[in-house]
Amino acid sequence: MAKKILNRKRLNPSMPIFTGVRYAEKLGVQLFKYNENACFENINFSQKNFDGFLLDDSQYWLNIHGLHDTEKIKNICAKIGVDDLAIQDILDINQRPKFQNYENNWFFTLKSIIPSEDSQLEQEQFSFILGHNFLISFQEKKADYFEHIRERLRNNVGITRKSGSDYLLFLLLEAILDNYFKTVYDIEVKIEKLGFFDMDTDPSPISLKTIEFYKRQIYQIKKTIVPIKDFVTKIEREQFGFIQEKDIKYFYELRDLCLSLIDDCEQIDLRLESSSNLFFSVQGHRMNQVMKTLTIVATIFIPLTFIAGIYGMNFSNMPELNWEWGYLGVWLVILLVFMMMLVYFRKKKWF
Repeated sequence: MAKKILNRKRLNPSMPIFTGVRYAEKLGVQLFKYNENACFENINFSQKNFDGFLLDDSQYWLNIHGLHDTEKIKNICAKIGVDDLAIQDILDINQRPKFQNYENNWFFTLKSIIPSEDSQLEQEQFSFILGHNFLISFQEKKADYFEHIRERLRNNVGITRKSGSDYLLFLLLEAILDNYFKTVYDIEVKIEKLGFFDMDTDPSPISLKTIEFYKRQIYQIKKTIVPIKDFVTKIEREQFGFIQEKDIKYFYELRDLCLSLIDDCEQIDLRLESSSNLFFSVQGHRMNQVMKTLTIVATIFIPLTFIAGIYGMNFSNMPELNWEWGYLGVWLVILLVFMMMLVYFRKKKWF
């Protein structure tokens, strides 16, 4: 399916445009309001009754899946003071992963990658808006990436309900990175099973095509991981901002996970590059073997052809033509030359 390109010349900031695919009939919205003592979950959230988040001791998580209803998303974002540029970035799925520090909130968007059944990579955009006591997450379609986090909130497992929305953002990003680890591992397993080729097998162009296929996937993964690492770096430069100082250690952990993923991708990429070089080395070795064999055969037959050429000349005064054993003698000379050349080539280890 051809992707929809945003025409920015005709773009009206007050009328954002969704550039993705409609995955559901209606917008799905889920609201969690929680603190250390209680957790309230609203699966029938109505944006008509929504006037923003209260400045109380509770934390709020608003999760939205399905971005096709631009009017509802715009109304929800407007009530919490989200900038129009951020709203358009949320709806533009072709948007490059980015981080933007606004006056009242932080905006962050990234890509999540998971393997599909046909070995392709499915890419989905996630966007986050982080405030003092709230976090809004946007997904293209409904998925269970964050179900374990919902269970922690419902059952008060761990420190999720005791922490702020910044810790919740860490958990969501960690879950997305977990998809990356699964994807990289899946690619590594597939490469291991393929085995490609070795010096004892005949390399096929299909192997090279497979190598290039996985190299493109690894490049795509690395391209989407780097912005997450850059996001953590920018948190340091912003002197924490909406991230509490006590929670900054968790985002350093995210950076380490990103570096680990990048290292894994580079190792796979090096292995694929090595396999690609081996492909051409094996092809070159095979070609050299063929050319050497053909050269030896041609070299052996050059003197034999010369002898046959001499006695194929139509001159009447050739004494050997009248010899009784002349024909047999020529064959003996030919066989003798043939054997001597074989012994010489073998001694030189040319074959």
